[in-house]
Order: sequence, then structure tokens, then C-alpha cells
Amino acid sequence: MSKSQPPLDRRTFLRGAGVAVALPFLDAMRLSARTSGPLREPARRICFVYFPNGASMPEESDTKWNRWRWFPNEAGESYKFTEVLSCLEPYRAQLSLLGGLSHPLSRELLGHLAGDTWLTAGDARHDSYQNRVSADQVAAAVLKRHTRLPSLVCSTDGGVGYRSRVSTLSFDHSARPIPSEHLPRRIFERYFSPGGGAPTEERRASLKRGKRVVDLVLEDGKALATKLGTGDRAKLEQYLASLRDVEEQVRRNEAWLDRPMKPFDASKLTLDAAADVDPARYLRTMYDLLALAFETDLTRVSTFMTGREDGMGFADHFPARALGIKRGHHTISHDTHEGHWEEWGRYDQWHAQQFAHFLQRLAAAQDEHGPLLDRTLILYGSCCSTTHNARNYPLALAGGGALGIRHGRYTKYDESTPFSNVLLGMLRTVGVSAESFADSTGWLPEVFGA
Repeated sequence: MSKSQPPLDRRTFLRGAGVAVALPFLDAMRLSARTSGPLREPARRICFVYFPNGASMPEESDTKWNRWRWFPNEAGESYKFTEVLSCLEPYRAQLSLLGGLSHPLSRELLGHLAGDTWLTAGDARHDSYQNRVSADQVAAAVLKRHTRLPSLVCSTDGGVGYRSRVSTLSFDHSARPIPSEHLPRRIFERYFSPGGGAPTEERRASLKRGKRVVDLVLEDGKALATKLGTGDRAKLEQYLASLRDVEEQVRRNEAWLDRPMKPFDASKLTLDAAADVDPARYLRTMYDLLALAFETDLTRVSTFMTGREDGMGFADHFPARALGIKRGHHTISHDTHEGHWEEWGRYDQWHAQQFAHFLQRLAAAQDEHGPLLDRTLILYGSCCSTTHNARNYPLALAGGGALGIRHGRYTKYDESTPFSNVLLGMLRTVGVSAESFADSTGWLPEVFGA
């Protein structure tokens, strides 16, 4: 940056017709922080990603099918990934696999019912339905002072669903479900309004004319580039290219996601029809949006429910559309035919590949303190092991290497350790001062430290 140019404020926006694009951290902003006061406290971020219907869990002794087991077949530091999670090998040093955990109040439930309580540890056993605030919203109450949005709540289906089959992971402090966002365009446009609201009339008009956000702010970006050093100019160009790529993905997804789901017969699936709907592209778009939200410091808390329980919504048809498996996800999880474990394992593997894309995005993006992944704690998992068994949740804790997390093991717990201990440990790691969460009995110091 030229010495004759003033430092750049951390909240600088690129502006165009009806849009204002938040910027990632640039070196010029470091100078601004030094001249305006103490350096900004390193960000701590938290994210929860959920998949429905449990995971492929053949017995460890089943030598024919255990390569399709979600968890490794042996615990400890020298564990070996099965084919299901092998795509996470590059992140082994930033990963902990946690087995045997569940919510005590959900252990006797039909597994699909437990999804409502994944982040709450609430009681869904009775008609009274006594749910609780979710862990992400406890974090949001503390971290929201740093960002425009307290949290970003996403799912594949949007809204809240209904009791026992929710389409959101997030519940407020009155235990009310928080509506989730599922339309990439709507989420994308939220980045470009300082108020975080809907597009302005000017922006709506530009959308009708096919104007891309990056095109609208290009002139302002060029003007800013003249004030930046070589490194910042390259970073700005890379960021705008990333925005352009995400918006292109958004446009492609809109062709099918805005339409209500029609009755679907997987047995009549054709390759041509599958080409019209790309679940991998949709999930990666959503993951990219979550990554951009962290990169621009729009929020430090997010949740993403990649599908609803019990065969409901868009995601039940992902196996057919992504892998050509002529059964819905829920049906796969119930089948007992010879290739059952391989079909289920292949689909779990596909989901893990999309999640690995998210980790890669966070590892590649940086703020003033280094890769975002180092200061972002992500929990990836489900509410049951097999479809109706609300025990031994498949759980992978990723990221947060700079936050003191002790990664690199697959640990098996017994049922004396409630899943809430993980949630409490995550909350404490991102700066929430709490001695307990829900029915926790501690915070797993072997993972989260003292």
C-alpha cells in the first residue's frame, strides 16, 4: 500500500447499483487497525453441519462390508479411514472423530425424532415437547457483537418444518425453531446490503436485466485497487473471482430449486433428467456461501441442515440424482438387500466429499491471523447411527487448530458421557463463558483442553 494513501477500514464495501459488497481482510486493513487502536481480537467461529437418517454402520466384525462403515474400525491415533471418510485424510491433523455419544433424553426415541434435539439436548419424548435453545444460538448471543448477522441458519428445505421433523437446527432462547434459508440467491443477496436485508428496488431491476453483482461493483473495485499494494490487489481479484463463481452456481441452481418438488419416481430416473438437477453443485454452493459469510465476517455462527429426517424434502432424492441409486436416502437406510451397506456407504462418502469441499474453502481463505479453518470449529454429523437407533451418533469435529483443539484421534465414549459435553466444549472454545450446557457433565478436556 502506498504511504500516501490512507489505511482501509475493516468494514469497507465495494458499491455499485443497489449493492454493497463486503470485503475480506486485506493487509491495508491491518494498518487501519494499528492506527485506530488495539489490534482486533482474533475471530472465533462455530459451524454445525447435519445430515439426516444416520450413517452406514455395519458391524466392525463384518469383514465383507466394514469398509463402508462411517467410523473407522479401530480407535486411537493410528486409526484408518474407511472408504466413507477417506476424502478427509488431508485434514487428519485438523480432525477428531467422536464415537459412542448421544443425548440421554433421545436414546429411546425413534431416530428420526432425535433430529429436533441435535443441538439442543431437549426432550422430545412426550407430547409436551420440551425443547431447549440450540448451541449455535448460545454462541450467537455472545459473538453477534462482532458481526452484522448474529447467525446464518441454512437448510436444504428452508423454513422450520414441523415438530419431530424440523427443517432447521436452530432454536431460540424460548425454544422456538428459527426459520432456515435454502435459496442460494436470497442468501447471496444478503451479503450485498449493509443492512442485511432484501435487495433494493434498484438491485431488483438490475437482476431482471441479468446484471451480476461483481459487474456492478467492478468500477469501485478498480478504483480501490489503485490504492492497494500488489498482494492486496491479487487478493481482491481472487475474492471477486470467487464471488463471480458463486453467483454463477447460484444461477444454475435457481433453475430447479425455486420450483416446488414434483412427485418423483426414482425407478424411472434417466441420466438426462439427472443432468438437470445437480445436488453436489447445490451443496457446494451452500458451503461456499457459508465460507464467504465467514470470510467477510458477516457472521461467526452458522448451521446447515443438509436434509430432513424420514425421507422428506429435496435431499431424499439426492442419492438417485447424484449417484444413480434408484432409492431415496430414507429407503436406502432401511433396505436389507445384499448391497445395502455399499449403497448407503457410497452415499455417505458422497456427502463427506461435499463437506471436504467446505473444509478446503476454509483452509484456502485467510484473515489477518491465518487460514479461516484454524479459527473455525465445525461439527459434522447426525442424530443417530442407523436410521432408528438414536445412539452412537456419527460425529466429526474439524478445524479450530489455533484455538487449542487436540485433534488427531478417533475416540470411543460410553454412554456415561452425554453428547452435550461436545457442545459445551465447542462453546467454551469460541469464547462462551459457561460451566454447563443442557445436560452436560463436562467438556471433554482431552479434546478441548482445560
